[in-house]
Amino acid sequence: MKDQKELIAKKLESLNIGLSYDEIYNLIEIPPQDDMGDYSFPCFSLAKIKRKNPAQIASELKEEIGEIETIEKIEVLNAYINFFADKSFIQNQILNEVLEEKENYGKKQIGTGKNVTIDFSAPNIAKPFHIGHIRSTVIGDAIRNIYKALGYNTIGINYIGDYGTQFGVMIAAYKLWGDKEAIDADPINELLKLYVRYNSEAEDDPSMMDAARAEFRNLEEGQEEAVELWQWFKDLSLKEFDRVYEILDIKFDNYHGESYNAKAEPRVIKELKDKKLLVESEGAQIMDLSDEDLPPAIILKSNGSSAYITRDIATAENRDMEYGYYKNLYVVASQQNLHFQQLRKILKKMGHDYWEKCIHIPFGLVSMKDKTLSTRRGHVIFLEDVLNKAIEKTKEIMVERNADIDDIDKTAQIVGIGAVKFQELYNNRIKDYVFNWDNLLNFNGETGPYVQYTYARAKSVLRKAGKEEFEKMNFSKLNTAEEMALIKSIGLFEDALIKAHDKYEPSMVSRAIMDIAKNFNKFYNAHQINVEDEQLQNERLALTYAAAIVIKEGLALLGIKTVEKM
Repeated sequence: MKDQKELIAKKLESLNIGLSYDEIYNLIEIPPQDDMGDYSFPCFSLAKIKRKNPAQIASELKEEIGEIETIEKIEVLNAYINFFADKSFIQNQILNEVLEEKENYGKKQIGTGKNVTIDFSAPNIAKPFHIGHIRSTVIGDAIRNIYKALGYNTIGINYIGDYGTQFGVMIAAYKLWGDKEAIDADPINELLKLYVRYNSEAEDDPSMMDAARAEFRNLEEGQEEAVELWQWFKDLSLKEFDRVYEILDIKFDNYHGESYNAKAEPRVIKELKDKKLLVESEGAQIMDLSDEDLPPAIILKSNGSSAYITRDIATAENRDMEYGYYKNLYVVASQQNLHFQQLRKILKKMGHDYWEKCIHIPFGLVSMKDKTLSTRRGHVIFLEDVLNKAIEKTKEIMVERNADIDDIDKTAQIVGIGAVKFQELYNNRIKDYVFNWDNLLNFNGETGPYVQYTYARAKSVLRKAGKEEFEKMNFSKLNTAEEMALIKSIGLFEDALIKAHDKYEPSMVSRAIMDIAKNFNKFYNAHQINVEDEQLQNERLALTYAAAIVIKEGLALLGIKTVEKM
């Protein structure tokens, strides 16, 4: 459908309306209703240029435009010029592009030769991998998939929280009360108990935090016992985390976390001192960011230990030296907005051009409507428990529906995990949302199972027809409202993919495939596909095939597998 947008933009540019081709192109919209046409150009921005009422400008421009290739008619509605595309052109352009490109439909290679590092998930060692981690993990994976599909060389990094004062707390707590056998048997729960107990008792005895900070200093200085305990905690935690990542089917290119980048801290501190960017404040070394309207950033604490942001400076430098990144993306909660504002300004003050390439992708919070599954683990809702419950509930629903499925356990896992991911990725990432089981697994709502079921329905139609592969053909008979709505929603997938890339917003992909699913079901319910007219039957089967291809492709970008039967 982009070809027609270009034709319209070029035609308007040739009329010297006072806007560039790019400005015109970006103003062209897709109308909210089909009876308003396929494209619309708003004339509001021309009011100042032409000193006329926008509606009058629209009427006058319509007369000047004349004819445009592949545009059937042009109408004016208030301040909008609406363009109605030739139905035959739309059918052939969109559907044949899908039939030719198949799972590569819409994947324009705009990122070839560009490295993009994507920092996501990042749980803390020796702490639970909880429901709060779902957002960074799933959003980051989807953004990585979207960028990879568009030709970028993506590097997925799990910036594990494996350094800092919290490890001083863990080491000190273990020395006081640790039980090796108990920890080996149930690592995260036992380590969490130690962490909570130490912090609780430290509220009444401040000297305990001094002891914890001293243990962290021992770790920074490489003291043998501290390093051994830290490595043990880390190995146990990663083993637990990997089990969750396996359920989610998410992999990383490396786990270069805080400790990995902490090795570069001396280089960073020397650089900051050499450039005279550090200021002493109450025994600490800070960076004054008042000229950027930001609070100061602590680089070295008064006890000589490093701060979190110091390691992030080292990380940005390390990634640039290793990958020469085009973008360095951080998929981290919106509570860290200030931290990343400070980081960018520090890198700028240090004279590093890549400060602008370091981009924070914030997201809102997730909360649970039903907290019953957390009872045996206190106030922490383990992500693994949520995922397993999603699989269990999905299987129960399938049994109740008497689903004809060969491997119900495998299908329940794909649909259940897909449902969790889809609910997460259907919401705009910056908004808070409530995790709700009823919405999550509803086969009739705007959910993952609904899209999965639509895909399986389309595949069933193709199996029954005995035709599951199609070559390019001449489309001419798909002229009903339901058929055109489905074709146009398929055609909008490419734009959705590019916009998801531009705005770091996977929900644009999930909503695009939801529209395709809804339109397919309207088409399916309104029209018989296997009709006597062989040409019409072939075209409707090809349309079904195209819808299935793009739904599967879109779900794959979201990190969701599909099933052939449900």
